[in-house]
Amino acid sequence: MKSWLVPVQKLQPSDRIAMYALLSNHFQGVTWEGFQADLERKNWALLLREDITNTLKGFSTLMLRPTTFKGERITVVYSGDTIVDPSAWSSTALPRTWIAAVNFLREYYTENKLYWLLICSGFRTYRFLPTFWQDFYPRYDTATPGDVANLMATLAQEYYGNAYEAASGIVRFQNPQILREGLIEIPTGRQSNPHIQFFEQKNPDYRQGDELVCLTEISYDNLTRAGQRMWHSESLLEFVQDSLLI
Repeated sequence: MKSWLVPVQKLQPSDRIAMYALLSNHFQGVTWEGFQADLERKNWALLLREDITNTLKGFSTLMLRPTTFKGERITVVYSGDTIVDPSAWSSTALPRTWIAAVNFLREYYTENKLYWLLICSGFRTYRFLPTFWQDFYPRYDTATPGDVANLMATLAQEYYGNAYEAASGIVRFQNPQILREGLIEIPTGRQSNPHIQFFEQKNPDYRQGDELVCLTEISYDNLTRAGQRMWHSESLLEFVQDSLLI
């Protein structure tokens, strides 16, 4: 799998069309106008392509922007549309390249703490957190500290506005994108996983497109061993840097 981190303004029309087609094939409720509007709120796109055919197999968009919380300057990564075709689920390309990409952005574009505000309407997205990050919230085994809860709520309110419901920690869009049948269900045998049980408890209407707001700090010390293996990859940093020349 080949990967590129591309500034949104440098995406080609063919890239946008392929991204939209991949997203609409896997989500209900996707419109071209809605896809374009969400993309314009982001400043980076991570593209995953098959080696031989160069077919787009996955992508993730993100917004990197500084803000201030209680007098402290911080930087936040806001996740946007993200999808990987099921034919590429056996590949670790998305988590590997996503972690390498945010490490690159942290090193070259931030001078302070970097946080990731993630919204999850599917259990696979939520599972990304315990797999690669040590401290993240909300979680089943630890109550969310008050300062973290305040930061998470403040960031979600700033970015998602009235779509964010503070009492439940849920973002509920007026026109949600919902994973299609066969992708949204929790497979038999996975229901016993405590992280998945917690996700289903905290976001009971995920099948209707509700998004659970989550937060973690992006730093090497906060990575699990699996995450640390992906943090410093020269080949991945090359793809990030080369993509800026497109």
